[in-house]
Amino acid sequence: MKVYNTLTRQKEEFIPREEGKVKMYVCGPTVYDYIHIGNARPYVVFDTVRRYLEYKGYDVTYVQNFTDVDDKIINRANKENSTMEAISNRYIEEAFHDADGLNVKRATVHPRVTQEMDGIIAMVQELIDKGFAYEDNGTVYYDTKKFPEYGKLSRKNLDELIAGASERVTIDDAKKNPTDFVLWKPKKEGEPSWTSPWGEGRPGWHIECSVMAKHHLGDTIDIHAGGEDLIFPHHENEIAQSEAANGCQFAKYWLHNGFITVDNEKMSKSLGNFFTVRDIAAQFPYEVIRFFILNGHYRSPINFSRDLMQACQNGLERIKNARKELDFYIKNSADTKMTAEENTQAAELEKYKEQFEAAMDDDFNTADAISVIYELVRFSNIAVKAGVSKEYAEKIQDMLDHLCGVLGVAELKEDAVSDEETAKIEELIAKRAEAKKAKDFATADAIRDELAAMGITIKDTREGVVWERNA
Repeated sequence: MKVYNTLTRQKEEFIPREEGKVKMYVCGPTVYDYIHIGNARPYVVFDTVRRYLEYKGYDVTYVQNFTDVDDKIINRANKENSTMEAISNRYIEEAFHDADGLNVKRATVHPRVTQEMDGIIAMVQELIDKGFAYEDNGTVYYDTKKFPEYGKLSRKNLDELIAGASERVTIDDAKKNPTDFVLWKPKKEGEPSWTSPWGEGRPGWHIECSVMAKHHLGDTIDIHAGGEDLIFPHHENEIAQSEAANGCQFAKYWLHNGFITVDNEKMSKSLGNFFTVRDIAAQFPYEVIRFFILNGHYRSPINFSRDLMQACQNGLERIKNARKELDFYIKNSADTKMTAEENTQAAELEKYKEQFEAAMDDDFNTADAISVIYELVRFSNIAVKAGVSKEYAEKIQDMLDHLCGVLGVAELKEDAVSDEETAKIEELIAKRAEAKKAKDFATADAIRDELAAMGITIKDTREGVVWERNA
């Protein structure tokens, strides 16, 4: 299995530090609002990476944080006459709601910055003691000149950064160098604060992830991941802090997902093309959002549009319909064993698994993996129409469920329908069949409408009527 490492700018064979185990840290959201479609991409992408690593047999410790102290959270709290804690708790719950909808597995641990203050203060002090940081009137800065490898992840030259200071390199007279960044900042009026050796204050953004990764995963981790917008300065600064403090490599592999544009334009509130996951979920099911994200390679930019979402919804329905038809066929077929010919063909089912794994082993190419699933769907549809044995249909079904499960897509949920309601539905379907047989199409249509009002969709197939509860 090969992964593209941002640090080396090439695909590398994936070899974790400890055999059979993977330590993985993914930067999570700042919780002051609902997560947007840009936030959703790393959620889905790296959840899928984790799923595939687990599928390959690795024991994955997966850490994804919540930033619950930040200027944006404080501003939101002040605006709503609330508290930072209340705001962050609310939007952590909302983030979990959206993540659950996207079928994202909960992390092994979801640390919060406010729970890590002792560790943050300890690492800042360690950086001062080792000569990598300095204090000025209650503000502690990291001295980038003291870390010779600064810029190795982003490939940014320190002198060029200093000469051309950008929006991500702020000028401050108290800094020794323009690229130095804040580790600890003094308290402002009306802001929450914590006691430290440098006075009341709170941490800078970058130190938080260094500490949470160290606390829950150790000094060196296998994979650090996030959006490509975090490469500089956030991940660059994490490396500088962690490697200076711990005296060893921070992360072996760095994975970054590409941006999401909206109708081929950068997402922006001012352009009116800023969408939360909740906004999109009001028009398309969460599962379609996940499927849309996985239809592109994670490192490539992808474009969000309603037309593309509709296309993804149609594609997902093709897969789910194939799965439903298999299920119906199996339930209504005689308990027949595979023929000699089917035994030979069944062995060929493995080629779909092999092709799927080849795609995922090549830097988690979910787009190609989905193409393999489509090929299997086409094969399944032909096989069912040909009237294969029940045993063979079950093998096809198992393979389809197997591949879809790795990606967390097209998973059929059990309908929460009582026995009594099921009996009523089946009775109405039987009456509709009688009406159609008698060419009483008005009654048949009325029964279909009655079922629809109950939230039940029916579909006439070659094998009979298939019904399901609407999502």
